Amino acid sequence: MADFKKVVLAYSGGLDTSVIIPWLKENYGGCEVIACCADIGQGDDMQAIHDKALRSGASKCYIADLTEEFLTDYVWPTLKAGAVYEGKYLLGTSFARPLIAKKLVEIAKEEGADAIAHGATGKGNDQVRFELTVKALAPNMGIIAPWREWELLSRTQEIEYAKAHNIDIPTDNKKYSMDKNIWHLSHEGSDLEDPWNAPQNEMYLVSKAPEDAADKPEEVTVCFEKGIPVAVNGERMGAVELLNKLNEIGARNGIGIVDICENRLVGMKSRGVYENPGGAILYYAHRELEYLCLDRATYHYKEGAAIRFGELVYDGMWFCQLREALSAFVDSTQETVTGTVKLKLYKGNIMSAGAKSPYSLYNQEYVTFEEDHVYNQADAEGFINLFGLPLKVRALMQEKAGK
Repeated sequence: MADFKKVVLAYSGGLDTSVIIPWLKENYGGCEVIACCADIGQGDDMQAIHDKALRSGASKCYIADLTEEFLTDYVWPTLKAGAVYEGKYLLGTSFARPLIAKKLVEIAKEEGADAIAHGATGKGNDQVRFELTVKALAPNMGIIAPWREWELLSRTQEIEYAKAHNIDIPTDNKKYSMDKNIWHLSHEGSDLEDPWNAPQNEMYLVSKAPEDAADKPEEVTVCFEKGIPVAVNGERMGAVELLNKLNEIGARNGIGIVDICENRLVGMKSRGVYENPGGAILYYAHRELEYLCLDRATYHYKEGAAIRFGELVYDGMWFCQLREALSAFVDSTQETVTGTVKLKLYKGNIMSAGAKSPYSLYNQEYVTFEEDHVYNQADAEGFINLFGLPLKVRALMQEKAGK
């Protein structure tokens, strides 16, 4: 193994990353291990995590409050792009990993570390997301992925290793593998590994099951400025407060539960259930405003760009040139995406209830079914003749050729 003297570890306080601390010291020549736990609104007890890292053998533990940066620099740009992976997944884990890895790089440089370690498994996407970010921001930094090296092949073996090294073992017996932040909560594993099994209502920890939501709809308004959400129900808020508010509203109405068998980057399909109440509301509202404010050609082109943007985020390519170029394009489209959207929420459903914008391209004078003085319907004949000319020319050719 490489001769690393100081390693910065992405630390969560769970069994895997707690075991990794003594494992690194044993297998990398007694190297110093510095833990870093990112707070992105997951609601963990950060002081308890800090203390556990030190008890597990870390020389120090950084607690990085990244929630605001997560929303403003990663979530909002993706929301403006309208990027969704495979039509369902709102990328909650995907765009959190580059931010965490970026912080690891910053700490590693500050501390003079020569390697970064993470606890992602060799089967998943997160190993790619962490490591591509490190390569993009610190190309000469060493990377350690214990799951691809060690011989601890089961949770039982990890627990035995933890006991042998006097590491606190989590007492909660989680049924599912979960990832949580202010944007979402994901569930994988257990009975979800069979795609035929429906998610159980008791699994939901953020949103109500739709059938348990109120029997009457709730109305909510969201205001945007240049594609960025700035107010809920007429009250201006910062990013964190705004999303927390929408999470609360969406959750009590059973909004944002998604069940998908997605294509992992590493080649296998994975079944995940995601709870995304606030995010679902924001995506729906943002799209409604774009219907008003973007012309046909721009909107349709942006739809295609959104698919590619989502793939790049999912694949861990946040810091690549193409994602940055697409964001520049998206920002130009959002110059006029300003206005207010009104939605009706009812038992897991989001319904449009109105939208307005000072930059709306909807012109009632032109589109009205009543008498108007701005549009000459006779003009349509010439347009149709020219627009349909390729069809006519082809048909004439076919007649002449006897086809």
